[in-house]
Amino acid sequence: MTTPVKWALAAGVLALALLVAFLPRDNGGPPAEDLGPARAAAALQPCPDVGGGQVAQLAGVSARCLADGRTVDLGAALAGEPTLVNVWATWCEPCREELPVLAEYARRPDAVRVLTVQVASDERAGLELLTELGVHLPGVYDGEGTDGPVSRALKLPRVLPASYLVTADGTVEFIDAPRLLTSVDQVREAVERGSAVP
Repeated sequence: MTTPVKWALAAGVLALALLVAFLPRDNGGPPAEDLGPARAAAALQPCPDVGGGQVAQLAGVSARCLADGRTVDLGAALAGEPTLVNVWATWCEPCREELPVLAEYARRPDAVRVLTVQVASDERAGLELLTELGVHLPGVYDGEGTDGPVSRALKLPRVLPASYLVTADGTVEFIDAPRLLTSVDQVREAVERGSAVP
């Protein structure tokens, strides 16, 4: 092989390598879905911003904000302020009953902050359900399974809904009496009991 042929072959290989390097790649997953219209229709309150400190049980745990799609560091966002965290899914009938009760509770002047966590269901379907129910609470999306980072950190039980109280000092308490919150008074009492835990 002559020198000019070698150079031409090398240039061809280099051009092919550059072409392959700059071609768009399909990561194997479905294309990103445009949830903008569904988010706008749901009109959810913004997710909490980073506060001071860290909730140890949720340290390093992130989820996608349902309101705007940004990533929320829950360990930092829930630090320093009591928060009722409610985990739900679109297929969960008791969740459909509980979410409006939580929204009503959250409107009270003495209410603690409420954050919902959607699990084990499609994000668009979740936004549509919240729109249908008229629930505008801030919420995050933990994925289509029950093994997302939030679910793992909270040690989510097998039955939904599930609620937790994150106290101002960062303690995370599972609310089990009652498991299903069907009235604003039940929510208030559960929060007061959780707040009294040393």
